[in-house]
Amino acid sequence: MRLASLFARLPHTLLVSSLVFATNALPVESTELLVLTPDNFKETIARGVWFIEHFSPYCRHCRQFAPTWEKLVEHYTSQEDAGLKLAQVNCAVHGDLCRDNNVDGYPQMNLYRDGEFVDTYKKSREFDLLTAYISDQLKVKPTATTESTPLLPAVTESVLDTQQLIAESFTLPDQKTYNPSGEVIALNGRTFPEVVSGGHIFVKFFAPWCGHCKKLAPVWKELARDMRGKLTVAEVNCDDNASICKDEGVTGYPMLQYYPNGRDTKMEYTGGRKLDQLVAFAERLSGPPALMLNDGDLSQVVADHPAVYLLLRAATDTSSVKHVIESSHVLFGTPPIYISSSPALFKQFDVDPSTSVLLALKDHEEQYPAAHYEFDSGSNKAKLEAWLVHNKLPTVLELHTDTFQEVMNAASHPLVVLVAAPKSYYNQVVPKVKHIAQLWKRERNGQNVIFTWMDSDKWASWLKSMYGITNTVTASVVVVDHSKLIYWDTDPWGKKLSLESHSISSTLTGATQGTAAYKHSENIVERMARYINNKMVSVEKLVSNRPWTVVLFIFTFLVGVFFLLRRILSDEMPVDSPHYRRLDGKGKNSRLD
Repeated sequence: MRLASLFARLPHTLLVSSLVFATNALPVESTELLVLTPDNFKETIARGVWFIEHFSPYCRHCRQFAPTWEKLVEHYTSQEDAGLKLAQVNCAVHGDLCRDNNVDGYPQMNLYRDGEFVDTYKKSREFDLLTAYISDQLKVKPTATTESTPLLPAVTESVLDTQQLIAESFTLPDQKTYNPSGEVIALNGRTFPEVVSGGHIFVKFFAPWCGHCKKLAPVWKELARDMRGKLTVAEVNCDDNASICKDEGVTGYPMLQYYPNGRDTKMEYTGGRKLDQLVAFAERLSGPPALMLNDGDLSQVVADHPAVYLLLRAATDTSSVKHVIESSHVLFGTPPIYISSSPALFKQFDVDPSTSVLLALKDHEEQYPAAHYEFDSGSNKAKLEAWLVHNKLPTVLELHTDTFQEVMNAASHPLVVLVAAPKSYYNQVVPKVKHIAQLWKRERNGQNVIFTWMDSDKWASWLKSMYGITNTVTASVVVVDHSKLIYWDTDPWGKKLSLESHSISSTLTGATQGTAAYKHSENIVERMARYINNKMVSVEKLVSNRPWTVVLFIFTFLVGVFFLLRRILSDEMPVDSPHYRRLDGKGKNSRLD
């Protein structure tokens, strides 16, 4: 009965979300938890003291914190007069409500008294610390002053300025109604250009006979329902709309592409295709591109993300936030961007407080930024966008099915140090790879190199065909430029590459400077076939995009051939031939030669 009564209280969208994610042990599963919505939030917390958890079902920390929160709820609801009530807000479903409450991370616990915000809990999320914090807050009795002047979070003027700049510089996608019906839109040659031009659309290109497409179809419908009002979800049948799929570069089925602002800017989604993975990606696209960083939270943010951007904004600077937000569309929601004006962070990174700088922090390392971008009065948008794309990937990571496309086909065309080893050898290989990557990152700041390791047993066939790697006992090392399908497996002195810093760094130097000899990942027949195919594709695109120009060129060519042949034939014809005539047509006794 208790379960049925809770379901009756839940809004429809939250109910669907709860059922979909039930296997993840989300906080909303407990029958004791009260989940608030925009319809009842203000009315519910208007009287008494409320401790509200703002969470997202896609947040790993929220799922880890769920048992503690349930224990906390049970602890206070078991008391007859606890003086406190607890509730939750699902920020994935009610993002507007969380933004109104200045939620900039998950889970975030806010304390309210008689409908007014009092404080945000910032200590460790342990049960004993939470109860001690709540006890201290309950001891504070409201006075006439506190009733007329609500307590505000301890924020500096620069923090408030930054929050205002973020709000002014970015229009959230959900301020426009996307996907109002919560259904997948089927696009064709007539509707595709118009719908995509509206931006903020996630498109599936598929073929009806494709097994993977059939498997994805029900998940895609669920995604559309979950993204109702937030993101347009569409699909294109490539059997019926072959020209669209060719124009959009579809090379396999299903292919998923996100269009933030028309067809000129698009991103291929190469991550996992489970519902929670797709929803997490879509939520990142629908949220603000930059968040405020609270004092003391940097270590946790760096620990949570393999790559993160940190904008240190000078107190007098009003343009850097705008420049970053305007350029952030090239990131498609990852890595996250945080903004701070904290004097402690300026000191930590040895940055002049009168200047603004954008830092790239990678590999869960807080002390040594991988790269930095300095702003000037004439900040170049194209330059900043290129820098963001160049630095978006971590310096070191494992190469597997979920990360392969993201690394090897990255828009920045990085050099990839690829270390192939059996998994049983990882405990010896991985620490060495990370150490060499760390040394390179500190010595060669800003150069676009990614260090990876991969399972040589699982990828044995591919490694052999691409790089001639047959060693599956110990580690094999190659430096790869996948965009050009070339690689280096020896150092500048002709020795086989080894898992040593000097061997890899010298090869990287030769590769970046163009002085080291490389090998092709394809044989000569494959390269010739690729060359011919690329030329044919170019011709096909030219014919599709400029048909009348092509027709005019062919007509001109044929006319030229006709007159050339006529000239040749008339020059070789005997004078006494009945068909011979002067070029002026007046007689047959005077040849041009």
